[in-house]
Amino acid sequence: MIDSMINRSALIVRPKKPYLDWAAGLDDSGVSADIKGDETVYLIPEIDDEEQMKRVLKGLFSDIFERELMAWHTDESAWPQPRSMALFRQWFELEFHGIVEDLGHDMIEDAED
Repeated sequence: MIDSMINRSALIVRPKKPYLDWAAGLDDSGVSADIKGDETVYLIPEIDDEEQMKRVLKGLFSDIFERELMAWHTDESAWPQPRSMALFRQWFELEFHGIVEDLGHDMIEDAED
């Protein structure tokens, strides 16, 4: 067996009611609270403890927030302002995982390539 643990942690981002309400108010696309399984999983720098997790999240929350908003609505003028850490925490449930195992057999490829 090949050691497949990678030097990343994972962050699962799940929309909460405020995000769903925002998305539903934008158009008639039929967004509902039943989007389980459609969460985004982000590979983030490896975290070992709560303090490190807070530092990593402080540096990444803005980018993650924008990615989550862009995934639903590309018109940035409709995005909430200002986008703070507090608002991010109100809009998304976060689940951290410190151990990430890569069980794939193929090389990881960037979708942009």
